[in-house]
Amino acid sequence: MANQQPSSGNPRVDVAYRRKKSAEEMRYQIVSFTLMIFLTIVAFVAVGYEGFSGWFTVPFILLLAVVQVIFQLYYFMHMSHKGHEAPALFLYSGVVVGAVTILAFTTIIWW
Repeated sequence: MANQQPSSGNPRVDVAYRRKKSAEEMRYQIVSFTLMIFLTIVAFVAVGYEGFSGWFTVPFILLLAVVQVIFQLYYFMHMSHKGHEAPALFLYSGVVVGAVTILAFTTIIWW
């Protein structure tokens, strides 16, 4: 019921609404895909450029990877839509558990 399309009783209005929403969604996905391709090219350039040290390149690539994961979740997996609160909760919980685990192992190894 949460994903039910609004119905005005007029088929022409409903079709126009769905077309408008589909076009808007497709535009978001194309922009997101283009940005992800651009970020991938930037990552390759950062690795290939001799002037950057490994201390800059590795965190920079990890930052680009996090940005791409956010784009993947919100635009390609439709996590920005209504009705996806439970899967979002599980994904965020997994991120928190993973971050705490990495922090714990890093702390154990380095200190």
